[in-house]
Amino acid sequence: MASSKKKLQGLVAATITPMTEHGEINFSVIGQYVDYLVEEQGVKNVFVNGTTGEGLSLSVSERRRVAEEWVTKGRNKLDQVVIHVGALSLKESQELAQHAAEIGADGIAVIAPFFLKPWNKDVLINFLKEVAAAAPALPFYYYHIPAVTGIKIRAEEVLDGIQEKIPTFQGLKFSDTDLLDFGQCVDQNRQRQFAFLFGVDEFCIQRFINFVVKLGFGVSQTKAIMTLVSGIPMGPPRLPLQKASREFTDNAEAKLKSLDFLSFNDLKEGNLEACS
Repeated sequence: MASSKKKLQGLVAATITPMTEHGEINFSVIGQYVDYLVEEQGVKNVFVNGTTGEGLSLSVSERRRVAEEWVTKGRNKLDQVVIHVGALSLKESQELAQHAAEIGADGIAVIAPFFLKPWNKDVLINFLKEVAAAAPALPFYYYHIPAVTGIKIRAEEVLDGIQEKIPTFQGLKFSDTDLLDFGQCVDQNRQRQFAFLFGVDEFCIQRFINFVVKLGFGVSQTKAIMTLVSGIPMGPPRLPLQKASREFTDNAEAKLKSLDFLSFNDLKEGNLEACS
């Protein structure tokens, strides 16, 4: 994989964690998944164990092994493998960060802890700083997803002065619909070489997304759609999420065919962040 000093740019796939029908991780298809992204879609950067990957529904040992598989199978194929290491426990997050460094990942990302929540910017940055320090050689990204965390601290506020506190800070994964906040993040940091990943699926491939949102769309449905599109068995999600219904899958398949997306020529990976 590329040097960790290389700027993250282009498309970044938020990877699904494939599972068996019994809810166990299907590690055997991750190599095939890598090849699909690289050869079929031309995507060479991945974001592993995030929301789409059900990272917080996995045990620490599972997250470690998933990260290892992506780094190993992606060697000499992927440009960058960024591992999400956020957790509700600081110690677990630090352990995952250190592990990511040990296995040769290209960066780490952290979501804000959302059970016992940081109540202001300074407290949040103190938490992020402690995680980043566990992997001081890796680029660090803040994963901003307030709809999941319930933390309403604006990303623009978090970024203000963050590199003085976290020298390895390299960018932001922005998963929110507040485009003013995102625009301010970009505008106020033009002189810095930060990477900005915009990760709201509803703003990608809009004709199809507009259709499936009406049917109900989330991680479960994403796994069903990716199974259709890639031919790789992504399996069901882990509880408490429920498997996508047969009705959803049938309707999604018919819509994909009507849009010629199942030709594999026009559809890009459904969970992609455009990185500037």
